[in-house]
Amino acid sequence: MSTDGKPHILAIGGGSFIPTDRYGLSPSPLLRYALDLTGHDRPRVCFVPTALGDASERIAHFYSAFAQLDAEVSHLSLFPMPNHEDPAAHLLAQDLVYVSGGSVANLLALWRLHGLDDAFAEAWRSGVVLCGQSAGALCWHVGGNTDSFGPRLRPLTNGLGLLPYSCGVHYDSDPQRRPLLHRLIADGTLPSGYAADEAVGLHYVGIEFVQAVSYVDGRGAYDIEPDGAGGVKETRIEPRLLASL
Repeated sequence: MSTDGKPHILAIGGGSFIPTDRYGLSPSPLLRYALDLTGHDRPRVCFVPTALGDASERIAHFYSAFAQLDAEVSHLSLFPMPNHEDPAAHLLAQDLVYVSGGSVANLLALWRLHGLDDAFAEAWRSGVVLCGQSAGALCWHVGGNTDSFGPRLRPLTNGLGLLPYSCGVHYDSDPQRRPLLHRLIADGTLPSGYAADEAVGLHYVGIEFVQAVSYVDGRGAYDIEPDGAGGVKETRIEPRLLASL
């Protein structure tokens, strides 16, 4: 749990890991920022790969990547059965939980089936830092848009709602993302919200958005709200630039 006792969420638009020749994947400055939020010298970190179907190869990549950091690492799988006798208790014992990208629709369905929706809410209120990219960013919000059902993006409206906003991910790399999110906010399907380009994280304390962070100059975050005339107003937020690796 974070040493300040506050509920933190870092929702990442993309770029949690950086490909390297030596390690395969290396934690990006965004993940190092998330670790710093815990306030611990050697934080307990749990990787949750539900959105990837708990693929063993991805879990191995995670352990390899986090071996480069001073952290006590574990993972929580749900296939073919939970790998911890009490998954909720395991989450509550962490300082940081990282949720992978993948299918946010499947992730939400399985979490609710196993009661992890309530477990994540309790962990968040208790000060466990919640972090993730793409599906692992959308899930904490009311909703956004998703490719969970195919390459044509569709609305997602049943997120956990810890954050009372919509969320946009991969905002500068997928041309479908921006117009669909604008349309869903304009017609009231989704509430006002925030979006993140690749290599950008949205940092919330409690339900308050406090800042965007990035390790790539020129990338952006965005505040999107209805304009009162059937459209939306999008305001660019300049991220705080993190030190490169």
